[in-house]
Amino acid sequence: MSEKPKYYITTAIAYTSGKPHIGNTYEIVLADAIARYKRSQGYDVFFQTGTDEHGQKIELKAGEAGITPKEFVDQVSTQIKTIWDLMDTSYDKFIRTTDEDHEKQVQKIFKKLYDQGDIYKGYYEGMYCTPCESFFTESQLVDGKCPDCGREVQPAREEAYFFKMSKYADRLIEHINTHPEFIQPVSRKNEMMNNFLLPGLQDLCVSRTSFKWGIPVDFDDKHVIYVWLDALTNYITGIGYDTDGNSTDQFNKLWPADLHLIGKDIIRFHTIYWPIFLMALGLPLPKQVFGHPWLLQGDGKMSKSKGNVLYADELVDFFGVDAVRYFVLHEMPFENDGVITWELMVERLNSDLANTLGNLVNRTVSMTNKYFAGTVSDRGVSEEMDDDLKSVIANTPKAVDVKMNDLRVADAITEIFNLFKRCNKYIDETMPWVLAKDEAKKDRLETVLWNLIQGISAGARLLEPFMPSTSRKILEQLGDGHVTEKPEILFQRLDVEEVMKKVEALHPAVNENDGDSGEQDSGAEQVIDLEPKDEITFDQFGAMQFQVGEIIACEAVKKSKKLLCSQVKIGSQVKQIVSGIKAHYTPEEMVGKKVMVLVNLKPAKLAGVLSEGMLLCAEDAEGNLSLMVPEKEMPAGAEIR
Repeated sequence: MSEKPKYYITTAIAYTSGKPHIGNTYEIVLADAIARYKRSQGYDVFFQTGTDEHGQKIELKAGEAGITPKEFVDQVSTQIKTIWDLMDTSYDKFIRTTDEDHEKQVQKIFKKLYDQGDIYKGYYEGMYCTPCESFFTESQLVDGKCPDCGREVQPAREEAYFFKMSKYADRLIEHINTHPEFIQPVSRKNEMMNNFLLPGLQDLCVSRTSFKWGIPVDFDDKHVIYVWLDALTNYITGIGYDTDGNSTDQFNKLWPADLHLIGKDIIRFHTIYWPIFLMALGLPLPKQVFGHPWLLQGDGKMSKSKGNVLYADELVDFFGVDAVRYFVLHEMPFENDGVITWELMVERLNSDLANTLGNLVNRTVSMTNKYFAGTVSDRGVSEEMDDDLKSVIANTPKAVDVKMNDLRVADAITEIFNLFKRCNKYIDETMPWVLAKDEAKKDRLETVLWNLIQGISAGARLLEPFMPSTSRKILEQLGDGHVTEKPEILFQRLDVEEVMKKVEALHPAVNENDGDSGEQDSGAEQVIDLEPKDEITFDQFGAMQFQVGEIIACEAVKKSKKLLCSQVKIGSQVKQIVSGIKAHYTPEEMVGKKVMVLVNLKPAKLAGVLSEGMLLCAEDAEGNLSLMVPEKEMPAGAEIR
């Protein structure tokens, strides 16, 4: 019997500055879905997650709380682990960077890199962002603030050890060019190459002296090892790496990692710093790093400091674990940011979970009990519509596998729910309640119910990685042709107004003056009134052709400070469109977006570059632009009307 192929998957380790919000929690659920799917496909999966527990920010927060940093991280790490467990995630290892074996190996790694000349002592002088624990030069700042989080930075100068990044830069560029699967999605790869690697890497600060909460440099104890060299190495220390050459069998089996799953905001650390550290240690690079998008609340990134945060445990109290898992997995596009709101959660629960899935199972179990005392078999009385249902049942696992191999988890779930929708359509086509009125059609009725049970069971088995509890409940009700005596309600429909009343009771809206004008905020929604243009006829509107386009490439127009030039796929054609949106989007952000396009605009040259259409944008009172994108997934070329 051949040994199972291994699959080593990791999440980024969660920073212990506070309770993780649903955007942070999305990552562990996504990783769990991939891990569970790989197990179902016969892989020997090792799934590691954990907590990142050192740094100046934690030292400051612990001081504010009046406790030691270790007491602080013990509390937060326990809270994070509790939420990971609440979300029914099946990790195999939960590592903490305060674990003794991890700290010991980090010290040995630092010493090895120092001894071989990759690390040297110097001074760092620049602008420092405490929340991001990162130094920046003046030129890297955006409007004088941190380019990563937008917060204030402070000038800082201190003695530090540095890693010679440029020594390995060419090797990394070659690796990225020869391994197109290494950084996903492709837009993240383009960003790393164009913004960081190709312009030339600066040496990286890898120690600090201005705070003490970190792993000490054992040969220079006024220094602590800087967060990224400490945090990133968890992926190897957690599975038994030893710098002296005595690594465990587990490490030798699992490394290199098959997938590092991380947020897009830390892609630079995982695709530049981490591979270079590994090269210096003489270790192979991970096979793939996937920088997933953000889950936004309404129209903004969730941030504890901004106070616009949703938490997993609150959502679970309202909707249940599997409903929350379904939502965060299904509503997050492959490359663009997803949106979560209380109202949208209610809508999805009612339409997808209670109606499409829950009602389907309920009706099937009820009819099987009503007409056949709970037991049916295949009587072989088939019609043409049966073949179509069986084809969908047979092809859905293949479709799901294709999507999952590309990490398109939301699309994989859509394929499964397409099967459930086909089962619902099959009920409408066959009308079992009509067949039941004719004794001569009893065998046909039994065949119909048998086919339904097969379809639902197939979908439920495929659903296990994404909604494990729901999958189990469905399969327990259906059995193999024998259903439970009474159907279990999988999801109760909710009234959105009732939910919002409870939400408002939990989080009362506060009207406070802004501290400057002394005026009360009316709480009214912000609106913009425009000067009306002349009315047009429907024929005039009909003369304009609007379609969905997919941006497949984008670059800045060299002679312009405002323009981007996009290659936009519309159906089977590609149009070149120039847009004045450079202040609002980077070329890397544009690639992969589905956008709304005015297709039949007369071509014109802008800054000497031909433009063959127009991308539609909304503009607020401050002049901020937002591309208009389809609410749901639409193919390139779909007509907008």
